[in-house]
Amino acid sequence: MKEGLLYSTILIHVYPTESLPADIGLKQCRSAATLRKWRASSARMRTDRQGVAAVFNIATGLAIWCSEAMTLALVLFVAWRHNVRNEAYLYWGLGFLLTGIGFAMVALRGEIPSVLSIEAGNAIALLGQSAWVAGFLALDRKRIEWWALLPPVIWLAGVFLPWVNSDYSNRVVLYNLASATGATALVMAVAAGDMRRERTRVKLMGVFVIQGCLCFGSALMMALTLPSDIEATNLGGASAMASAFLLTIAFAFTCRLIMERSERHLRALTLTDSLTGVLNRRGLLGYFDATQEKAHDDQRQVAVMLFDLDHFKRVNDRFGHQSGDAVLTAFARMARQYIPNNIFGRMGGEEFAAFAAVTDQTEAEAIAEAIRTEFCRLPVSTGEAIVPVTVSIGIALASSIEANIDKLISAADRALYAAKAAGRNCTVTFGEAEAAAPAPATPTSTAGELVPTVDDQVEALRRMGTLSRAG
Repeated sequence: MKEGLLYSTILIHVYPTESLPADIGLKQCRSAATLRKWRASSARMRTDRQGVAAVFNIATGLAIWCSEAMTLALVLFVAWRHNVRNEAYLYWGLGFLLTGIGFAMVALRGEIPSVLSIEAGNAIALLGQSAWVAGFLALDRKRIEWWALLPPVIWLAGVFLPWVNSDYSNRVVLYNLASATGATALVMAVAAGDMRRERTRVKLMGVFVIQGCLCFGSALMMALTLPSDIEATNLGGASAMASAFLLTIAFAFTCRLIMERSERHLRALTLTDSLTGVLNRRGLLGYFDATQEKAHDDQRQVAVMLFDLDHFKRVNDRFGHQSGDAVLTAFARMARQYIPNNIFGRMGGEEFAAFAAVTDQTEAEAIAEAIRTEFCRLPVSTGEAIVPVTVSIGIALASSIEANIDKLISAADRALYAAKAAGRNCTVTFGEAEAAAPAPATPTSTAGELVPTVDDQVEALRRMGTLSRAG
């Protein structure tokens, strides 16, 4: 009797009383064999009645992921509100929001109509992947491509097929295929950026490649093995957990990518002139060693060119400082196009400088004369008036072995002084001997070689044409 009471207590504790069949009494529960038989039968009945008995609690997992997705969406929306020009934050926030809403609808299966829970819920979740793809394209200022919408399109195209809609395993296979397509689209979007400057993109692509292989491999395995609903649920749950983990890693790499880009932007700001957009003095001087090394490798000379806008104070006094800023910007934009590798910057005020590895003195003069003649040929329009301006140029040359930045800048400055003394709007060159000589106590206006004679200008322009055809 005690044994029967014990078995009855265990049975009622494990399986509620209302689930017991009416024909099972205490006498039938007196043997352990009868209890085991009833438990197996009851488990089958519960599986048929409730659907799938799975190892993973899908509803709980979806609820956790929904809360995480909503939190990330809120953070990204706040970041976008702080910087509305960066649309990537907006798209990523929409991606997490749509994913959270879609998974919430899936978790509410049985509480809402099936068409909303299954068809619409999964489509919205996959649309979140499309928003992530759009975010990476927007990060690189790329236009949104049609293939970004493939994940939800594939799902909607297949889920209404009768043999898919009525079979749970087939729906899981279709969702994994659509998700694998979304991962592939993410790989393509990340690869569209600058891979050489942003090495974190390689790691980010690796995460999405693993995610795509995981989803595709899960779909292929289920298609080949034809698992039961329980096995399909367990396999799909494991795949979903792995995908969520990989997505978390991808989000961390994305944050690192944005941080590296911000650091690079801030570093560029410290080396760039805010008005003209060219290098500032610090940024320009940092390129001298690279120019000297290139000249040594190519067996060339190092040329330093200094440019000074003529009578710039008169421009400010007559036309205003805004017109003066427009003149500086116009000159910088025009002159940098003629300098090899754009190693050109503003030294301060109306003075600019450039470094170049040149074959000989004639090539350096050809570059300088092309800039001078182009600038004086096209007066700058400031909107209210046309400002006539010219530029004086001083050039100093040295061999790649003997090139010294301080000596070359000093020599180019003396050549610029000579150009000013010669009447402005001209170019004066100091060769290797003059550049290497110590600076005189008092500058002389007769030093250097004055370039703008008729023959020299013709030769310089001819050489410039040869260089342009060679490029």
